[in-house]
Amino acid sequence: MTARPDSGAPATDATARVLARAAVEAMEAVGGYAGGVYLRSGTEGLLRMAALCGLPGQLFRPWWRMHMNRPYPVAEAYRSGQAVHLSDAESAMRRFPQLMAGLPYPFASLYEPVTAGGGERFGVLLVLRPATPGVPVDAADRRRLRHTADRLATKLASLAATGARMLWEDDPVSVPAPSATGDDAREALDRLTQAVLSTDRQGRIVSLNPAARTMLGLDDGSRGKVLWEALPWLGHPAYEDHFRAVFLASDPVYFPARRGPHPSGEWLAVGLHPGPGGVTVTIGAAKPPAYAPGSVQHPGAGLAGSPADRASALYRPVALAIALTEAMTARQVSAVVTEELLPAFGGRQLAIYLLNERHLHLAWETGFPQGFLDRFDGVGLDVRLPGVETLTTGRPMFFESMQHLAAAYPGIPLDADVGARAFLPLIASGRPVGSCILGFDVPRGFSPEERTVLTALAGLIAQALERARRYDSETTLARGLQAALLPHRLPVRDHVVTVGRYLPGTAGMDVGGDWYDVVETGPDMLALVIGDVQGHGVAAAATMGQLRSAVRAFALSGNDPEQVMRGTNRLLIDLDPGQFASCCYVLIDLVSGRSRAVRAGHPQPLLREPDGHTSVLDLPGGVVLGIDADAGYPVTELRLAAGSVLALYTDGLVEKPGVDIDVGVERLRLALAAARPSPLTDMADRLVNEVGNTDDRPDDIALLLASRTEPPR
Repeated sequence: MTARPDSGAPATDATARVLARAAVEAMEAVGGYAGGVYLRSGTEGLLRMAALCGLPGQLFRPWWRMHMNRPYPVAEAYRSGQAVHLSDAESAMRRFPQLMAGLPYPFASLYEPVTAGGGERFGVLLVLRPATPGVPVDAADRRRLRHTADRLATKLASLAATGARMLWEDDPVSVPAPSATGDDAREALDRLTQAVLSTDRQGRIVSLNPAARTMLGLDDGSRGKVLWEALPWLGHPAYEDHFRAVFLASDPVYFPARRGPHPSGEWLAVGLHPGPGGVTVTIGAAKPPAYAPGSVQHPGAGLAGSPADRASALYRPVALAIALTEAMTARQVSAVVTEELLPAFGGRQLAIYLLNERHLHLAWETGFPQGFLDRFDGVGLDVRLPGVETLTTGRPMFFESMQHLAAAYPGIPLDADVGARAFLPLIASGRPVGSCILGFDVPRGFSPEERTVLTALAGLIAQALERARRYDSETTLARGLQAALLPHRLPVRDHVVTVGRYLPGTAGMDVGGDWYDVVETGPDMLALVIGDVQGHGVAAAATMGQLRSAVRAFALSGNDPEQVMRGTNRLLIDLDPGQFASCCYVLIDLVSGRSRAVRAGHPQPLLREPDGHTSVLDLPGGVVLGIDADAGYPVTELRLAAGSVLALYTDGLVEKPGVDIDVGVERLRLALAAARPSPLTDMADRLVNEVGNTDDRPDDIALLLASRTEPPR
């Protein structure tokens, strides 16, 4: 171990011995099978693993360095100074999904900060042990681990007092695990024709039977070597995930492995059987897998291939992550996953199930035979299906062939005889959201990198779906609120016909604050109002309702147009400082057609003359409402001739991203000139359909038409 030049004297070998002893004591104190110590490093904000006991260090190299601001339990324990106890995979997934994305195995982990009496924090002591699902870490184990951490802190403080700084810069010290004792079964092992090897918790070969010598070509010189160094074909990255699983969890692991070059290498059946003192490895002859060996992608292909291939393959997941931040609805999220995730991994089928009241409901599917997934719609969480169990356990499940899937779940209906499947849990911030199924047309292997990326992306998908659920709920509320606040019918009066239309936005399904109204202010007077509140959602809809009520109240009180606009402006400033809105108000004399109009930052109205000539009115106006309490709003007088049509609208009808608004206004003017003025409802529908009814409408639309009819003689 070395220290930075400015960090004081380097820690001595005595530090390594203290750390090794503490890791072993911590394991024995709480019944763990692995332990270790993280210490501060010379790099600001970085912890480094200083000692590791009971695990092969090389398999866990990605976790040797830990930034203090990362969402991992080691960093959390160091930052907070509080112990972190995770009794099973479910509790770990709930609190630290990033940890389980990289290590999706059933194990328990305990983390205790190492802090001296003076408050100096040296690092974190950790222990891994078998999971106890649903049973929290008991008080006695907590006290024992705390006592071990305190003893370690005292010893490190004593070493620091000699002038050494406790900054770790090297690889972790590998600490031999306590040897397990048992009956000598050597004679029984010698009779087996299957190769049997015993390794310690560091993966080093301790013993081997005669079959291992003859079948695998090993000898006594193999003792002490790490297993995948003695048998290099077992060191392929495609098999690392199996070894990580067996060193972290207590369940045995079986997998086929190929000895020799692909595709002519011999297939062997490998079994890994973990125990407190190490792992028993069995290797025997095996038939080729149920699928044709040549049809499986070469282990390590895709995300684990060459740097160029890896960079290309990683583009799609990155694009998915970016696109998910922009998807607002559950349907948009599902479409993004289909467009980005499937091509990234060569998939052909996708299904997303969402959890509702302890049942999974099919929300999206593509690529499966029509109606095949209907039988799984609405299944409860107590049904033994991979799509259910991946959610209840929080562990992704990968099946390299349909035969593997059928063997794991006998009797399960299959949509194909050939292919592969991945089942991913959708969990957002510890809350179950649903499950995702990826289907492949041909059998394929899943490299450790692919499994890690898919698991991490499942977390992003879950977050996006959870956000979409909240957004859909808010949108439903806003739509209901806006529908209640808009006028259900417009007044019917002689000499003037009015028609209103409203369309919500489609891009993001936002609900805005657009509104229109027609107010009878006197026996022969009618006020036309249209406005647009800044923003979208419930807040905009609520503000819209307040403004509509304010304009109506000021108009019914006999105020002239300028007073109506001034009063509404001051009221908005009082009600919601910082919120603003545009508005246009036109007061019409029904008999003479004489009108007075006032505008507050709103688009100019259009006027269609009886002969069809259509123009954009030039109404001088004031600033938008809600900005200046002393703003003035000039009034413009005009006259509506019999047969003319006045069109008031919001910017959603004429504005498109990247296009000048004048282009949209001109398009609306031409459409208004070309439309038949009677009936007015048909004209309104035509304008909305031709100008504003697009699939990617970013804003909502309000349109109010008023046509003056011929007065009676």
